Amino acid sequence: MATSGYQVIARRWRPQTFNDLVGQDHIVRTLTNAIESGRIAHAFLFVGPRGTGKTSTARVFAKALNAEGGPSASPPADSPISQAIMAGNCMDVIEIDGASNNSVDQIRDLREDCQYAPAQCTFKIYIIDEVHMLSAQAFNALLKTLEEPPPHVKFIFATTEAQKVLPTIVSRCQRFEFRPIADEVIVERLEQIVASEAIEAERPALVSIARLANGGMRDAQSILDQMISFCGTQITEQDVLDVYGLAAPSEIAALAQALARADYPEIIASVERFAHEGRDLFRVLVDLQALVREGLLDGIARGGESTKLGAPLSTESILRMLDALHAGESAVQRGLSEKVNFEVVLLRAVEASRARAVDALIREISGLAESIGDEPQKKNA
Repeated sequence: MATSGYQVIARRWRPQTFNDLVGQDHIVRTLTNAIESGRIAHAFLFVGPRGTGKTSTARVFAKALNAEGGPSASPPADSPISQAIMAGNCMDVIEIDGASNNSVDQIRDLREDCQYAPAQCTFKIYIIDEVHMLSAQAFNALLKTLEEPPPHVKFIFATTEAQKVLPTIVSRCQRFEFRPIADEVIVERLEQIVASEAIEAERPALVSIARLANGGMRDAQSILDQMISFCGTQITEQDVLDVYGLAAPSEIAALAQALARADYPEIIASVERFAHEGRDLFRVLVDLQALVREGLLDGIARGGESTKLGAPLSTESILRMLDALHAGESAVQRGLSEKVNFEVVLLRAVEASRARAVDALIREISGLAESIGDEPQKKNA
């Protein structure tokens, strides 16, 4: 019988200290230095993709600010205040969901509540997640308090869409950009988790999970949790590929080589095989673009030509191929027939890579014309 108190991996492995925050070293360093030097602003804006640690960092920062004896970058984890903050139970660290608390009346209540001193902690801290969901009237109601808050109040805003936050709010905050976490960093953390959980997982399986996560640690941990439920204590790369409809890196490489050689029968056969195996064709297209991009960078580094895709191609040809693949994303993702659209995109990419740019042809013709014109002059001389 399953226990009702089970916590998913993403919650059990949520960062508890600044040292646990991976992939955001620039933010950890800035916040740590601010605490140690006593230069702590009154409002912070955390911006970045989902699952990159914005809310976790806000909690860790709130715990550091409210450490017993004053702000500390390394507060004791066993203190009641620290435990209450990390559990979300501290009455002086208020977490607000901007999507469901976005009215002007609710922000006015918050503004009035700011005037009261904290009951337990040094600072009363408001963490507002998805702050871009606040209405314009709510933003305006917050402006004055945000500009001149009481000395015991700190604001931490988190958002995935910074462009929707009013510039008047942004200008009153210190802004921190959370980056997508590198696949290598995600794989390292997943290896720690599976070792601690007594799970045997192939490294290629963890690499595939990191590819799926698109830079989000929380997404990677959620995928790992699902794979443990599916596979038990042993996770293979093929399990991950089958569950999530991914193509193996070797299959992506073979498809890229077929495009580079303009091997139309092989391209059609690959699409048939992917469709028959239930692969996510849009994901195949995304992975293919990543591989073609590597070929483009290799060609630039080598002076204009690359063999990384299995056949010699100029950077101009690779760029045209990549452009065609990118242009077909929406057709594959939202078209009526994913398979047919995917085939068309691949064939167009081959044709684009074989085409020649008009300006390049003009330059070549001009060069030939000049060389032909120089011949009579050389003979006369």
